[in-house]
Amino acid sequence: MAQTITLPTIHRRRSVAVQVANITIGGTAPVAVQSMTSSDTADIKKTTAEIIKLAEAGSELVRITVNNEAAAQAIPAIAEKLAAMNIHVPLIGDFHYNGHRLVTKYPEQIALLDKLRINPGNVGRGAKHDIQFTQLIEYACHHQKPIRIGVNWGSLDQDLLKDRLDENAKLKNPLSLNEITYRTMIESALQSAKQAENIGLPHNAIILSCKLSDLQGLVCVYRKLARQCDYPLHLGLTEAGMGQRATVYSSAALAILLQQGIGDTIRVSLTPEPGGERSEEVRIAQNILQALKIRSFIPTVIACPGCGRTSSDYFQKLAAEIQSYIR
Repeated sequence: MAQTITLPTIHRRRSVAVQVANITIGGTAPVAVQSMTSSDTADIKKTTAEIIKLAEAGSELVRITVNNEAAAQAIPAIAEKLAAMNIHVPLIGDFHYNGHRLVTKYPEQIALLDKLRINPGNVGRGAKHDIQFTQLIEYACHHQKPIRIGVNWGSLDQDLLKDRLDENAKLKNPLSLNEITYRTMIESALQSAKQAENIGLPHNAIILSCKLSDLQGLVCVYRKLARQCDYPLHLGLTEAGMGQRATVYSSAALAILLQQGIGDTIRVSLTPEPGGERSEEVRIAQNILQALKIRSFIPTVIACPGCGRTSSDYFQKLAAEIQSYIR
């Protein structure tokens, strides 16, 4: 008797919905694709052009670096140029180390951004951490800006990690360094989110991420994080590298998590070839979502790979022309 073959259904993890300008992250909204510029934000012309290319490629949110005063001062001009060209992609400001000073000195300029991204490991050390973290969160509260609290294993809160390593060393059966690192990343993200809410940031204004460059570690961390909170989660294999390796590793990592219903926004972090553009990472992210039948972006071109029975390259050229035309 023939058995029915039932295709698996992806059941999205339930999360709160966070509004970022005209895009909803989490809840029942589609998984969103985002990318980041590589230009110096102070270079208004170059940064604006890169944002437009990413938006045209399909990036639904674009992150820009806000690392100094010149970058903060450039935000109004960038926003004005984008509006003049009818480009309304939400802009995210990426802050490290000096974000608390920049939001204090340039509050109106930074208020033109749609979301802030902060890394709890790069907010400050020791007594300065809580003070500077509070400044950033209070700014977001005042200007009603959502925040992504983005933990990264390469810049994990060293004070917190040291405490957990010291505690682990006293155990009869200590855990591995990787296990402690993974647990500390999750703790840093959740602890920071709780601290942000205590300061006054609404629950539905927080997005979390815990990025690693190790595929299995990334999957492990996000599985555990997803079970412990209902914040929307941003996925990405950080420091994935270049070319084929980065594409394969990112695709494998994100596909595993997305298939399990984990992830509300994704980014494929490719290191571009010299002089290359970031648009390729947007197309790869779209293809991952389309391959899993989570979203559909463009018609799929199905083409025979060829074998010893085919001597003509006609179908190869035809497939290439059609794919290029569709793109």
